[in-house]
Amino acid sequence: MIDNKTVTAIILVAGNSTRYGKNKNKNFEIVNGKPVLTYSLNAFDKNTYVDNIIIAIKENERQEVKDIINKESPSKDISIITGGDTRKESVYNCIKNVNTDIVIIHDGARPLIKQEHINNCIENMREFKGITVGVKSKDTIKITDENDIVINTTNRSNTWLIQTPQCFDRDTLLKMHEKYKNDDVTDDCSLLEKDNYKVKIILGDYSNIKITTSEDLDIVKKFAN
Repeated sequence: MIDNKTVTAIILVAGNSTRYGKNKNKNFEIVNGKPVLTYSLNAFDKNTYVDNIIIAIKENERQEVKDIINKESPSKDISIITGGDTRKESVYNCIKNVNTDIVIIHDGARPLIKQEHINNCIENMREFKGITVGVKSKDTIKITDENDIVINTTNRSNTWLIQTPQCFDRDTLLKMHEKYKNDDVTDDCSLLEKDNYKVKIILGDYSNIKITTSEDLDIVKKFAN
């Protein structure tokens, strides 16, 4: 608990894994003898700030998620909530069903998350309504128009690649989801940015990759414990 505030961890596993290309939810792939989801579940289960955990699922995968939870026997209370058609809908379904002060949202397909990054996100909630983990871009990033013509080049020193977890004041995030319910965004920080909230980026780790392709899975297998 931080400043007497309660914390819910939300783990998202309801995606379609379209880019993964195996007609299988990547969260259930086996890495060193354990499903990918197990790594994120265990990371938040042992975190001292987190009070309880919600896992957003596809309804037809409920039993598979239950089996993983039962096998791990986590010490914290675990809830399973059916996600939506998009990441944004899945998050909304979760946050409207919790009443904790803080929510910390993580992609289940990022199994290499470290405790220090979870802690840094939550601890910085003393000063901000929204926090995200990210890493500095190693490459120059160019912005193009719809015809792939360059219209701007970013300053590499100010350019970040955003990861999860992302941490929020629950009431603020819920309000932004309801205010911008028709807007298409790829991460929850974008919703706060629309109302000019200051969102803090915490320096993460390049190893905290999201499994998107089978090649990513091979990389994770080399680093996972």
